[in-house]
Amino acid sequence: MKKSLESYKKDFLLYIDKYRGYSDLTLKSYDEALTEAFSLMEREETQGKTTFNLMPLRLKIAHLKPSTISKKLSAIRSFTLYLNDQGERVSLKADDSIKVPAGLPKPISDEHIKEALSVATEREKLVVVMLYTLGLRISELRLLELDNMTKTWVRVVGKGEKSRDVPLLERVAMMIDIYRDKMQPKQFLFEDNGACLSENSLRYLVTKCFKRVGLKVTPHQLRHSYATSLLNNSARIADVSELLGHASMSTTQIYTKLGSSVKMKNYLNAHPMCQDDDEVS
Repeated sequence: MKKSLESYKKDFLLYIDKYRGYSDLTLKSYDEALTEAFSLMEREETQGKTTFNLMPLRLKIAHLKPSTISKKLSAIRSFTLYLNDQGERVSLKADDSIKVPAGLPKPISDEHIKEALSVATEREKLVVVMLYTLGLRISELRLLELDNMTKTWVRVVGKGEKSRDVPLLERVAMMIDIYRDKMQPKQFLFEDNGACLSENSLRYLVTKCFKRVGLKVTPHQLRHSYATSLLNNSARIADVSELLGHASMSTTQIYTKLGSSVKMKNYLNAHPMCQDDDEVS
């Protein structure tokens, strides 16, 4: 390897902090997971290629909760991808995934989004608004073409080249017109020197925007916020599933769990019997 694993780890943690917007808690857990892995995994070098055998690590952490094991493995996989992006030839052995029950997403409140938009640059504002009002994946926003946009609809090309039409708010359409007049993009909405912006560049715009108001937010959280806002305001799950471009409605079901928790909280706060400390006789 060109550098030591510790040196690469330091660069990797800086990268996911600056460009991926990971929280301080996540950075700490990644640091700890990689440090533990370095001390236990077996390293094999063959013809300029490095293989990390994770079996000793798997045996050591086998007693932990599946979600904890999954997070540790996720950190190692992300680091391995980073190493390969830096020109190293690295692979993993014994990194089989384990099944973990789906958890609830963490949406951002509308108030926090508005606060961030109030101090955003023009480009940052449009990126955040497009993610939040269209429910786009970052990869979909990156490849959003001007020819696929009208004043009222946006045609989104999603996973597996499947396209879907998503309604566009009038005020967002006006923001797009102003942005286009100023930036003069040729093919894609967000360009740099004639080519579409990279996913990392778009992520960085989101990270920078929310950092000004003391928040760490990822583009995918804005997609979560879009979905949960619709469901919490009585949108049909079938419609939300189609707008998100989910291949199966079961994928959208996780958002209904979040909607149910919000409804329960509202119920407990609103029903008079829930406010009475006396026992019901």
